[in-house]
Amino acid sequence: MASSLVSSLTARTLVLLLVNISFSFNNLAAKHSNHATHHHRFHSHSPKSNPRLHQAYIALQAWKKAIYSDPKNFTTNWVGPSVCSYTGVFCAPALDDPEIKVVAGIDLNSADIAGFLPNEIGLLSDLALIHLNSNRFCGTIPETLANLTLLYELDLSNNRFVGPFPSVVLPLPTLYYLDIRFNEFEGPLPPELFNKKLDAIFVNDNRFTKMIPPNLGLSTASVVVFANNRFGGCIPPTISNFANTLEELVLINNSLTGCLPQELGYLYKLKVLDVSSNSIVGPIPYSLAGLAHLELLNLRHNMLSGIVSEGVCLLPSLKNLTFSYNFFCEEQGICQNLTSRKGLKYDDRQNCFPEKPLQRSAKECNATLEHPVDCFEHPCTGAGGGGATTAFGTAFIPAAAPAIVPVSSPFIPPSYT
Repeated sequence: MASSLVSSLTARTLVLLLVNISFSFNNLAAKHSNHATHHHRFHSHSPKSNPRLHQAYIALQAWKKAIYSDPKNFTTNWVGPSVCSYTGVFCAPALDDPEIKVVAGIDLNSADIAGFLPNEIGLLSDLALIHLNSNRFCGTIPETLANLTLLYELDLSNNRFVGPFPSVVLPLPTLYYLDIRFNEFEGPLPPELFNKKLDAIFVNDNRFTKMIPPNLGLSTASVVVFANNRFGGCIPPTISNFANTLEELVLINNSLTGCLPQELGYLYKLKVLDVSSNSIVGPIPYSLAGLAHLELLNLRHNMLSGIVSEGVCLLPSLKNLTFSYNFFCEEQGICQNLTSRKGLKYDDRQNCFPEKPLQRSAKECNATLEHPVDCFEHPCTGAGGGGATTAFGTAFIPAAAPAIVPVSSPFIPPSYT
């Protein structure tokens, strides 16, 4: 019945429901200490007279049997048919019938539970929200998750899930928030991910490989974090399609190659751009000088070369500029004396600036500067391939150095308290 109503659900209804759910989760302890009065908020229905609560009971009992360890005793009271009194389970009026209660949300954040997700989770067809952050859930994501057609938020982050990207989430019609970071997912990202209207795309700290899909920019996300995976190829020029929404792009510690596309300069809302610890070559795109809202620019640990232009150093909102461990040979204007910019943290070590300390040796610099990179000769094709060539063939990443903390750090393990 829930799936037949998807087309008629308004965004306003879902948002109001989730506000109600979120408020209740923040007051979870109070709810369970006084659940007797809480139950009178809606018309009372026993599980026997409410088949949807009965289905939820079957699902939650199967889930409890799939739990190996529960050191904080979150599921101790998952006993009996009164599922709305279970810790971490929130009931709300059904969207199609406000006179009955249904299980609308599950919040087991930071419970440190070990186990897996049973197929019976698909019986929880009224769920709008699942939060499983910071547990020890393992295994693959059940295909029965496709039954949760009202799901709005899905947070599986900081667990031990494995297998390919959980494509079962892609057809979910109302999914708006997806967080799968800090797991063991592997293989390529499906292009269909970027066709969804998601608020943010957190896939960092997994084992994803292959190229970044060329339709990357079709997403409406404001934050995209691919850090600490094994993506290769170049950044597709279709990134420009993100112009109206993207505020943070974090690609740290992958195996990206080629040049930075000029299209990055079209992302006029961008506040954070971090491509550190890759194998990117060529100059800094002149178009970056137009990113008036950019607060953090981190280019460290690549094979970039050429000039650090004054337009970049004068960006009005810039608070953190890092281009250390590259092969830049010249700084324009104020870039030569960044200490004159109050409030700006910068790092220009281990480049090829002849008059500055803590730079690369002449031998290292000459090997690169004698073979300049031509980004126009080998453009990125938009399918992840291409990219400029260098004198070294396969690019290398220089020795590590302490990182400067970004303005925001979505690649830090998430934790809800």
